[in-house]
Order: sequence, then C-alpha cells, then structure tokens
Amino acid sequence: MQLQEAKEKFIEAWGGFGSNWGINRSMAQVHALLLVAEDPLSADDVMAELQISRGSSNMNLRALIDWGLVYKRLKAGERREYFVAEKDMWKVVRQIIIHRKKKELEPALKVLEDVQDIEGESKEKEEFVAMIQSIELFSKKADGLLERLVDADSEWLMSVLLKMI
Repeated sequence: MQLQEAKEKFIEAWGGFGSNWGINRSMAQVHALLLVAEDPLSADDVMAELQISRGSSNMNLRALIDWGLVYKRLKAGERREYFVAEKDMWKVVRQIIIHRKKKELEPALKVLEDVQDIEGESKEKEEFVAMIQSIELFSKKADGLLERLVDADSEWLMSVLLKMI
C-alpha cells in the first residue's frame, strides 16, 4: 500500500469511527486529515483534499476547535488561517470525554434528578422512582470514573490498564 492510499483509508475509517462516537462523518474526516497532515492546512486545503464544500470545511473546523481537538495557526505574511490537530492521543481522548460528558451525561443526570419529584403515593410511583434511582446511581458512578480519567495522566491510565490485563 502506498502512503497516499494508506492516508485515504485512514481518513475514511476515522470518519466511520466518528459516527460511532457521536460526531458526524465529515467532522471526523477533517480531524483525521489534520491528524495525518505533515503541515498545517487551510480551510481551502481541507475543502480540496476531502472534496467538501467551503461551508462544511469551515463549520467542521470550528466545531473541532470548540471540542479542543484542533488549533489555529498563523503563518507569517499570510492572511489565511491554518489548522493543526492535537496529536497527543491522550489529550484527544480527554477532550472527547470532557465534551461528551458535558453534552450527554450531565443533562441526563439532571433529567434523572428532575423526574424523581413525583406527587402522590402508589406502587407504580415507587417502582418508577426505584428504577430511576438505579439508573442515576450507575450514571453517577460512570461520571465519577470519567472524571478520574480526565484528571489522570497517561502513565496512570496505562498502569491501570496493564494491571487489568
């Protein structure tokens, strides 16, 4: 396999993985392109390389910046903005965890807390509240685990994973 073919295959696969992680395929492909790019790329470079629209290129770059996965770089004497991906995979994983917690887990915990405030007494209410509390307990434990991962360094995580294996 030639290098260019390998890069294209990686970009396509990363796009598919992104769909499973809750981001759109184009955003994941932009991220993949920047991960394997030797030099910073402009929005026009991204647009041409992935054959996507200017709007899609700009929107996905902004979203990746918001996620903390991509940074702007300026080149002396150039008006164009250039972009680079965070290449430290531990930092990438941490940023994804932080974003997903904020977007998904924290709102879910709020809903679980809210739906327990039910008026009246009945067996059905007790069963409902018990189930919600069970889900909330699991969710809070998952939240705590994710917090520990975010706060941990990569050496700690690797040592824990090796002990588990």
